[in-house]
Amino acid sequence: MVGRRILWVIPLAAFLCFKANAQRPLTTKATISGFYTGSLSSMLDVMMQKSGIRIVYDPEMIAEYNVVDHYNNENVKDLLLELCKRNRLRYWIDADQIVYIIRTSEDVDRLKKIGRQQLIAKEKIVPVRPVLSIEDLKEEGPEKKGPFNITGKILDNANGESLPATVVTVRNTNIRTKSNADGYFTLLNVPSDTCILDVHYVGYQPEVFFLNQKNIKEELVIKLFVAVRALNEVTISDKKGDGLMSTDKRRVSILQISPAKLDELPNIGEKDILRSFQLMPGISGSNESSSGAYVRGGTPDQNLVLFDGFTVYQVDHLYGFFSAFNSNAVKDVTLYKGGFSAKYGGRLSSVIDIVGKEGNIKEANITADLSLLSANVFLESPLGSKSSLLLAYRHSYQGPLYDKIFEKFNASSTTASGSGGGPGLGMGRPGGGGGGFGGGAEVTVSTPFSYFYDLNAKYTYTPDQNNKISWSIYQGNDNLDNTRTISLPSSIAGGTAGGIGMTDKTTYGNLGSSLKWSTRWSPKLYANTLVSYSKYHSDRDNTSTINITDTTGVSQEIRTGTLEKNSLEDFSLKSDWEYQATGKLKLNYGGFASNQRVYYENSQNDTSKLIDQDTKAITAGGYVELETDLGDHLQLKGGLRGTYYDQTRKFYAEPRFSATYTLTDRITLKAATGQFYQFANRVIREDVLSGSRDFWVLSNNTAIPVSSSKHFIAGASYEAKNYLIDVEAYYKKLDNLSEYSQRMTGGGRRGEQQNLEEHFYTGSGYSKGVEVLLQKTRGKYTGWLSYTLAEATNNFDVYGGEFAASQDTRHELKLVNLYHLGRWAFSATWTFATGKPYTAPLTSYTVDDYTGQSHSYLTISDKNTLRMAPYHRMDVAVTYDLLKVDSRKTGSIGFSLFNVYNRSNIWYKQYTIVNNQVITSNVNYLGLTPNLTLSLRWK
Repeated sequence: MVGRRILWVIPLAAFLCFKANAQRPLTTKATISGFYTGSLSSMLDVMMQKSGIRIVYDPEMIAEYNVVDHYNNENVKDLLLELCKRNRLRYWIDADQIVYIIRTSEDVDRLKKIGRQQLIAKEKIVPVRPVLSIEDLKEEGPEKKGPFNITGKILDNANGESLPATVVTVRNTNIRTKSNADGYFTLLNVPSDTCILDVHYVGYQPEVFFLNQKNIKEELVIKLFVAVRALNEVTISDKKGDGLMSTDKRRVSILQISPAKLDELPNIGEKDILRSFQLMPGISGSNESSSGAYVRGGTPDQNLVLFDGFTVYQVDHLYGFFSAFNSNAVKDVTLYKGGFSAKYGGRLSSVIDIVGKEGNIKEANITADLSLLSANVFLESPLGSKSSLLLAYRHSYQGPLYDKIFEKFNASSTTASGSGGGPGLGMGRPGGGGGGFGGGAEVTVSTPFSYFYDLNAKYTYTPDQNNKISWSIYQGNDNLDNTRTISLPSSIAGGTAGGIGMTDKTTYGNLGSSLKWSTRWSPKLYANTLVSYSKYHSDRDNTSTINITDTTGVSQEIRTGTLEKNSLEDFSLKSDWEYQATGKLKLNYGGFASNQRVYYENSQNDTSKLIDQDTKAITAGGYVELETDLGDHLQLKGGLRGTYYDQTRKFYAEPRFSATYTLTDRITLKAATGQFYQFANRVIREDVLSGSRDFWVLSNNTAIPVSSSKHFIAGASYEAKNYLIDVEAYYKKLDNLSEYSQRMTGGGRRGEQQNLEEHFYTGSGYSKGVEVLLQKTRGKYTGWLSYTLAEATNNFDVYGGEFAASQDTRHELKLVNLYHLGRWAFSATWTFATGKPYTAPLTSYTVDDYTGQSHSYLTISDKNTLRMAPYHRMDVAVTYDLLKVDSRKTGSIGFSLFNVYNRSNIWYKQYTIVNNQVITSNVNYLGLTPNLTLSLRWK
């Protein structure tokens, strides 16, 4: 009985102690007067400003509460009590007069931790925007009715950079717009000078901006704060952190990413922009050896990739394992999965529009990243009061991670010892040769001198608030050297000594630059004019030199192999104009012209040119597009793009249309369609024994037609407070697709020259699918589930009709989990995909001709009738934010594990033919791969 009483008394005493502490009085005598309208958190901010007391609370706990009231010399402590009672909240005051807003006593310890982190991260706390008070009303007079036209600019608060594609909405109305590429926006027909603007940009905290009679008369400047992980817990505001990936329910097939938050995701060795998109539906995530995007059954060359307005043709490093874009130099990335605007053209599948940073206009910053793969240095600084400079340089080094990937890719070439049963014929890696030598030849592999680098530089000059001039330069390059030597035994060719020097060097990359002039002619008219240059190059030296010294001492040198060179140059001029005619009607129009030159050379033995192509083409045209709101629920966008291509001397019309209908405040219906043409294509030379090799060509009026596609898209979105469900179905019809093959002819008789014939085959195809995205958008735990059911089919008569495209993936499921705990960020992703189709040799046979010579032939399976095993892997990562207020050093340290359970996913099949038997082996992707990254910033 006594024990029961003790068990009952202890919680009662704890409760009375808590009640006593909760009644500890505030010592402030501050008062508040005026009419206040806004969120409860904003009201608490005002109370702190007026009284000097500290109030700690969880922003998510009070996010739904608002204040609309008039106060006349109300004491702060009485007002605090009233607000808590009204919203079923309580407060607790400690000995240091710090106030904690709580619901239960268990909240106190948690909020105390938040309070301590506030002191550590005090420089990160967001300055408060005061709510509208009666003093403001008295000073400015009574409310004035509109309509008003408002112009403004969205900036990053930390560095002053403009933020494109920021959504600005007038609260409780359907008036909505987006900032353009330079952060400018225009709102027409705003009904009152007391309206509230809601501002949203991915990766930044949503902002609430209050209009008044003063600021509507001038250009608004709205500054957003990055959604720092620690900030989600320590900030005292009503803003919520935004995620690293977002999809807009009011736009069709559009994804936006926050480069600043990419380190939250697991990675192989680098924060990767393009690979992060692979975690979303409709973009294949099972292509480890390509950071290019396979979007809705399309191939990477069918994506238009723009960096500061110029086209980038080479988008990856190190055989495709890493993106060619340095995330430190990137401000904004938007991917249009289909049905994209008439502003973009020249590709069949999608558009990836990358906007580079302009450089900090407030202070100089130096950032250094060091991982197991590369070193990365980033510098930004103001140059005077009107210009800024940005420099970013990344260079790989041959550490354990680099060597692991390089050796994985070149594994089939590092062993040349054949079996004793006879000569072997081997299939090497894609792009390389394999093979075997009988008799146990000894291989000596020199240390490969291989690396990649990329450089970004940007100068921005802003002479006034209406003009901006920027010059951007990008260069990325890969140098891959797998040169080796083979010592031949004396049994070969009767020689006493000999060897083979095997050269295998590849260099490829992209150089691009743009000069852009942005000007605002009036609040309603804005223009961007850009001159750009882009050059892609790919050179490969795959030759062998055989040296044999016979018994008489006579040396013989035999050279064999191929040299390939491919380059594409692109000079372009384009001008884009935006005219905001009315609050519900926007006109976009512009013109463009480009001069492209493609060169491809294939030489044998340094002397004989088998292929020598040099093609030029001029493309020119224009576009016009209307965006309009019909009523409060229906938004329409219709446009027409027209292109003249001089190689075919034809004009190509490309109509585009998209629509969204807001069924309720949570449900949105959407649809899009359009016609698209592509004039520059990357063709792939496929041979089941010698791998794959791709190069760019221009469409002509003979062998290579202009390819085309039609998009049909329909979908719906449901958005709740913390969740988003998005479903889209699509169908793409493809025509005039090109396949390519090479065949060697001649050389059968002594002295007869060999020739390399090119064969282009034309076909059609289609892709269709359904994409489902379930995303948790708010809270400490966020993430998404994406599922894609898809089919990609090609139809070529030369292959007997329809067959599954090489990039066909029927089912793909991706799970992304992100959890924030103070400065810690934990993430885990899991990807599953059905196996991709492939073609394989089935048998080999030998036929003797009438002269007695033997010829070997292969029996090949039908085109892409076989399937790889299913692909799946899990990646995990943990990141910790470093912060030292005194020394002003900031940064982060991250650790990730790629392929946690060491799944052996098949990359490609390797074949060796011995005695007319086909021996198949699997070459797998990377197994368990750890990575460690350290990032530091000096201000």
